Amino acid sequence: MTDFGEVEFTDVRELRGPLLVVGGVAGVGWDEFVEITLGSGERRHGLVLEVDRDLAVVQVLEDTAGMDPAATRAAFTGGPLRVPVGPAWLGRVCNGRGEPIDGGPPVLGPASAAVGGAPVNPVRREPPAEPVLTGVGAIDVLTTLVRGQKLPVFSAAGLPHLELAVQVAAQAVSGGEAFSVVFAGMGLTHADAAFVHDGLAERSGTGELTLLLNTADDPVIERLLTPRIALTVAEHLAFEGGRHVLVVMTDMTAYAEALREVSAARGEVPARRAYPGYLYSDLASLYERCGRIRGRPGSVTLLPVLTMPAGDITHPVPDLTGYITEGQIVLSREAHARGVYPPVDALSSLSRLMRKGAGPGRTRSDHLDVAAQLLAALARARQVRELADLVGRSALSPTDLRHLDLDEAFPQRFLAQRPDENRPLADALDRAWDVLLTLPRSQLAMLPAEQLDAHGAP
Repeated sequence: MTDFGEVEFTDVRELRGPLLVVGGVAGVGWDEFVEITLGSGERRHGLVLEVDRDLAVVQVLEDTAGMDPAATRAAFTGGPLRVPVGPAWLGRVCNGRGEPIDGGPPVLGPASAAVGGAPVNPVRREPPAEPVLTGVGAIDVLTTLVRGQKLPVFSAAGLPHLELAVQVAAQAVSGGEAFSVVFAGMGLTHADAAFVHDGLAERSGTGELTLLLNTADDPVIERLLTPRIALTVAEHLAFEGGRHVLVVMTDMTAYAEALREVSAARGEVPARRAYPGYLYSDLASLYERCGRIRGRPGSVTLLPVLTMPAGDITHPVPDLTGYITEGQIVLSREAHARGVYPPVDALSSLSRLMRKGAGPGRTRSDHLDVAAQLLAALARARQVRELADLVGRSALSPTDLRHLDLDEAFPQRFLAQRPDENRPLADALDRAWDVLLTLPRSQLAMLPAEQLDAHGAP
């Protein structure tokens, strides 16, 4: 027995890559946290991946380099990994295991919580309400993020999803109330990790941000812990501390790849595209931890970012994510090729809870009408463009030509903004009006007459 009352075993049978096989065990459970002591006295940590009779397979969180099986001891703690929780996380930069990499002391808190968390009881869930404004016009106007919502960003390799995630994390606010951001980066290159760190330095310095960075050369199992630690920290800040917390997680495809690798190490039978059959429930165990709880202050809002391999929206990760979440923000290769940032595909994007957080008393009275009219006009413009490709521009009616003008004005006069530009919602809505007034009044039937008069519609 160790000082912590843990059961310690010395029968280390095998080292296999990042795996440690311990024999002669009893009473050990799956996902149990393990403290590993090397012959030199160095301590490492692991999680139980599999238990087969008296054998336990442990994934070492650091690595197995330099470990001598004959001199290694494994202490099973009897429970899952727990982390301290509390406001001490704010302003800190840690690795994917929650260990500080900012030169500061270990993060301490008045209590600890299991990183596995627990789903919110549906009976106690409050419907998402009130907007979270990101300072990105395309998101705030057309796919408004709502407190307690889970709204993913669907991207592809080469698109600026990381820039967008950092911009949202740096700028987001929610009605002037206590607000914090937890940013979880998974599988990042060192250059990307430095970009995230630098881009969020100001918000971190104000004590409003917790940054967890897992890099591509970190152990795979750490990538599975990173979003869970982020959500555990966020839940306490929200439901115990009364804060509204935005959790940004990128890249969920890197997380799913790590899950697939660990599943293969366990020897599990693969399912679709070699991902484990429980990919859906595993993703749901993360996404469903956000929301609002009746009788508790605060909220947890989730913005997961994922890259679609080869831009395939039917790939298992975006496909299953779409089933669990409440809409999506889709980035467009075509808009990116035209030099537009953020390259949001407005017609493929959707916030299913937008009406809960936008409109009179929440954003602006004309918000929902303007968003609906702009999307309808863009859909009509796309049809006209396809028609022009068939019959030629000269065969189009004057109204059709005005729709083409709107289609050309939309990216430059509404969508485009700088990656460091925090655009107020009023400015973004005014830009939307500017684009809409490209059309004649007869084509703006979704807008009330008094709003058209107020904006001088011809």
